[in-house]
Amino acid sequence: MSTVTLQEKKSYRIMGISLPLFGLITVGVLTATYMEVLPKGMIGAFALMMVLGLILNEVGNHLPIVKDYLGGGSIVIIFGSAALVTYNVLPESAVEIMSNFMRGEGFLDFYIAALITGSILGMNRELLIKASVRYLPAILGGVAVALGLVGLVGAIIGYGAKEAILYIGVPIMGGGMGAGAVPLAQIFGSSLGVDSGEMLSVMVPAVALGNAVAIVVAGLLDRLGKTKPNLTGNGELMELENKKAEAKEEVEEKEEKTAINFPMMGRGLLLAVSFFTLGSIIGKFLPQVHSYAWMIISVAVVKALNILPREYETGAFQWFQFVMTNLTGVLLIGIGVAFTNLQQVIDAFTIQYVLLVAVTIIGCVIGSGIIGKFVGFYPIESSITAGLCMANMGGTGDVAVLSASDRMKLMPFAQISSRIGGAFMLILASTLLRFFI
Repeated sequence: MSTVTLQEKKSYRIMGISLPLFGLITVGVLTATYMEVLPKGMIGAFALMMVLGLILNEVGNHLPIVKDYLGGGSIVIIFGSAALVTYNVLPESAVEIMSNFMRGEGFLDFYIAALITGSILGMNRELLIKASVRYLPAILGGVAVALGLVGLVGAIIGYGAKEAILYIGVPIMGGGMGAGAVPLAQIFGSSLGVDSGEMLSVMVPAVALGNAVAIVVAGLLDRLGKTKPNLTGNGELMELENKKAEAKEEVEEKEEKTAINFPMMGRGLLLAVSFFTLGSIIGKFLPQVHSYAWMIISVAVVKALNILPREYETGAFQWFQFVMTNLTGVLLIGIGVAFTNLQQVIDAFTIQYVLLVAVTIIGCVIGSGIIGKFVGFYPIESSITAGLCMANMGGTGDVAVLSASDRMKLMPFAQISSRIGGAFMLILASTLLRFFI
């Protein structure tokens, strides 16, 4: 007779773990939580936040409408965990452990350091440089029109131009949650002298609603392309004459397929925290720009000048992939628990708010489409990649937008928008705050 162990049983899995084993882990962690014997510090925080993140992620990724238009698991993790705190489902001791892990123990900064350093160093260097010549102007056009339009409408309807730009336009164009809203809230909080959690409670609904609107608009742009064929390349970004002049590899991101190397990942970890520290040093002398922005600038300069050997860049990229794959759920739980005031989020959803979100999306489509046409792109493809892929929720938003528009082959450009465009928004936010405060 053969026996079937938990490890051998082939069934539905969560994070690669069979349901029986995951169930045992969950029971153990929740028992410790409600007995209030959950270990303090990172051990208890990781245990509870990983379990909750995995469960809520599964729920979000299987809910109709939510999974297709509202960000799926990411949104459910944030709002679900916020609800657990708001309605006192979790013991206060557990909330304190998770909140301290995010704020006092610096997990938020740890995640952001890995994300920014690895995503930039992991890009193809030639693509990064060439994109800045032609693709980045299209991104800038979308951002400029989006922020200008939302500011104008905000002033007209009485919401306030400054408030509309800073709290709605910038977060939507910021590249999602982990790389956008979260560091933006930190930048705004430190610059304005307010709690970053309060800032995030205002930004989260803008990002979520902006993501939903971006997906819907992507489908509408696909239909427009079928009606007006002269506006689209049917999945090709560059117009025909430019395609002939440019080599195909210039528009394709070629990331080396390197086997996972644990010592190399360790070097990536060291690089991530070192660049974060460098940003803090520069920020001490030049406080007008946030230290996050200086970190981004430092990494981008090192990448563009090809200063680091490729193995170090690969290490940073592998470390970033590990953190993003395994710890994003933890981060989102932390956002919900420590930074999201559910009542403020509910209060934010007004007719004015929804209108301003829609105006931001329309602005980025118009701006990136027009500038894209000037630099030799098809307007619809430029609007989708340089516009909507700036306004969605990062990686998952890119997939949703490109799927809705039936243009998945444009993923390399969508990734530039999410990585470099999102980093640019952090720098822009630091600059805008100097004029608004």
